[in-house]
Amino acid sequence: MMRRIPPPDTRTKSVPAVQKAMAILERLAASQNGLGLSELTRELSLPKSSTYGMLLTLERLGYLHRNESTGRYMFGMKILSLANMAMNGLNLRKLAMPHLRQLMIKTKLTVHMAIREHHEVVIIEKADSPYTPKVETWVGKRMGIHCTAAGKALLSDWPDEDIDRLIRYGLPRYNDNTIVSPKKLKDELARIVKQGYSVDDEEETIGSRCVGAPITDQTGKVVAAVSVAGYKQQIHHESFPEIVASVKDTAVDISRDLANMVPASDPNTDPEMN
Repeated sequence: MMRRIPPPDTRTKSVPAVQKAMAILERLAASQNGLGLSELTRELSLPKSSTYGMLLTLERLGYLHRNESTGRYMFGMKILSLANMAMNGLNLRKLAMPHLRQLMIKTKLTVHMAIREHHEVVIIEKADSPYTPKVETWVGKRMGIHCTAAGKALLSDWPDEDIDRLIRYGLPRYNDNTIVSPKKLKDELARIVKQGYSVDDEEETIGSRCVGAPITDQTGKVVAAVSVAGYKQQIHHESFPEIVASVKDTAVDISRDLANMVPASDPNTDPEMN
């Protein structure tokens, strides 16, 4: 049965300033050498004062760069980086899915791939297992970063100052098994770095266990995590070593494929040289 896609909201008015800012970005994207303030206001029929304010704001945020000698605006490093991250996200899901399916078949467990967004984990891909009871997760679901296998794998390369910032933000308790002690969390992350995998032993949901491992990009930075989810009856003392090995191998395979990908664009390229 085809899922019904809700129609766009036609009752709420669009924000004119956002429409104008997007028109500016789209016009600059179509130009080869950038455009100045006068050219943009003339071509887009926009007021000069408000256009200058939007250009200045976008420049301060790093989305635009102004050439001091010509006065022309061009895309800045931040917008190139955003485009690159978006392309990498799409490519990551595409290249990872065959590996996720193989992991599901091998372990007979539901498999997730997740990324970090602020202080949460977001599932971006899932391979449901037909061999076990349904796991109540979905693409787009947000989970705790300190109490899930995927979340702890994503935290494994964080510097101490970022971990301390997370701790100050708060470590919510989901049940008696949830790690809420700063020392225990740091000890757990040190173990993950040493052993290469993470575990959620009923820390978010009673009766549920997960095993995860970090996925790295071309530079070795952790950009995502793969994990398997099951119940205590499926992930136990006897099955645990084989599950861990399979999850780690899958993370290595996805990381290798990601490293071999040709990047969509080089964020270190000087926009003035294009």
